[in-house]
Amino acid sequence: MNGLTRFLGDTPGRTALKLLVASFVVGIIMATFNWYPVDILYMARDFLINLWETGFEALGRFGGYLALGAAVVIPVFILIRLFSLRR
Repeated sequence: MNGLTRFLGDTPGRTALKLLVASFVVGIIMATFNWYPVDILYMARDFLINLWETGFEALGRFGGYLALGAAVVIPVFILIRLFSLRR
C-alpha cells in the first residue's frame, strides 16, 4: 500500500467517487433547507455565542440557587450542631 492510498484510506479513484456522492447528497440537503456554506459558519458562531451567554446565565442561576439553599441549610446545620453539643 503506497502512501497516498494509506492517507486516503482507499484508492484515489474510489475516494474521489465517495467524495462526489457525498458532495451531491450534502448539496441536495443544503439546497432543500436553503443553506449556504456561510450560513453554516453563522450558525456555528451563533451557537457558540448563545452557549457562552447561556453558560454565564446558568452560573448566575446556580449561584442564586446556592445562596437560597444556604440560607436554610446553614442555620439548620448550626442548630443541629448546637443541640447535639448539649447531650
